[in-house]
Amino acid sequence: MSRQGKFLKAHESHLSLQRLKRNQPLTSSDLEQLEYMLLDAGGTQEVIDRAKEQSNGLGFFIRSLVGLDHETAKQAFSQFISGTAVLASQIEFINLVVNYLTENGVMEPDRLYESPFTDINPQGPEGVFKTTRVDGIIDILTEIKLRAVA
Repeated sequence: MSRQGKFLKAHESHLSLQRLKRNQPLTSSDLEQLEYMLLDAGGTQEVIDRAKEQSNGLGFFIRSLVGLDHETAKQAFSQFISGTAVLASQIEFINLVVNYLTENGVMEPDRLYESPFTDINPQGPEGVFKTTRVDGIIDILTEIKLRAVA
């Protein structure tokens, strides 16, 4: 883990990091605080600017370091699976998505068509869910991603 990653893990209780991990909307002040934390951890402005550019923003970059809170990720999908008959393969698929988000913070929809998701069904989500339900998964992933920006 990088020095910045260790610093962020050590400061997980900071309000701005908690908002990011819990998928709560960030403010511009939160982003300023997060950038200050990276600078304080020994990062340079040049490295931070490059990370922001490569990761499509500071919120995405930091969330990729600290991940998304597991309960928050589960909660994002709770309404998706509640009130419907759910197959074991569907639960397994959603659990893989939740675990990916917990580890990586955000997930591009294209990732649904790669292993380990295609290990459940070679067609990816379309092999496990109806198309309208796949759209629902993509909507949730998009919402989670948008919450990582101010």
